[in-house]
Amino acid sequence: MSATMMKVKDLKVAYGGIQAVKGVSFEVRAGELVSLIGANGAGKTTTLKAITGTQPVAAGDIEYMGRSIKGQGAWDLVRQGLVMVPEGRGTFTRMTITENLQMGAFVRDDKEIDADIDKVFALFPRLKERRNQLAGTMSGGEQQMLAMGRALMARPKVLLLDEPSMGLSPIMVDKIFEVVADIHSRGTTVLLVEQNAARALGLADRGYVMDSGLVTMEGEAKSLLDDPKVRAAYLGQ
Repeated sequence: MSATMMKVKDLKVAYGGIQAVKGVSFEVRAGELVSLIGANGAGKTTTLKAITGTQPVAAGDIEYMGRSIKGQGAWDLVRQGLVMVPEGRGTFTRMTITENLQMGAFVRDDKEIDADIDKVFALFPRLKERRNQLAGTMSGGEQQMLAMGRALMARPKVLLLDEPSMGLSPIMVDKIFEVVADIHSRGTTVLLVEQNAARALGLADRGYVMDSGLVTMEGEAKSLLDDPKVRAAYLGQ
């Protein structure tokens, strides 16, 4: 069995008096693609924010590569290889595509940054064609490509993706999931948060189902896809 890269233990997160995450536990092993699925409002995004240090943790713990990272800042976690592509993309709209990619490598001081930009351009040829275009003038799908490329510039050990297909055309959704599969096939460990349960579980090794701030089901991705409860609740079948 592969080593555990990240372990979330009885995580609780609150916004004021509202408990959004009520004691979530799960793990991601080295080399896996794990999907965290659930309806809107289930607590998926809040869980990712807590993992990456952008939302305070009320209780519980988060371990990364064998040690607790609870309370660490997002910038420290990026240096350690824990990188998130946020919901809504979060591109620097007044900067060019190339400048956005350079920002993704801000924590690095090696001499391979330009070579890695070329790798991102090979993965997303459309970004290369428009490398001097301002990010804010791009379509939603193009900005999603850019957000993913920017995250890859940090050379993640674990890549967290928050709703990468949200608001995209069917053709662009296909492209994004194709790239996620490619990134995983190259050895990057991935935690994928998605409302599109069928596509997410179709890619994943294992999955967890969140509902109302709790993990209600877990298992091998294929087993979850075949589970009548999952099919009824998330696949419309």
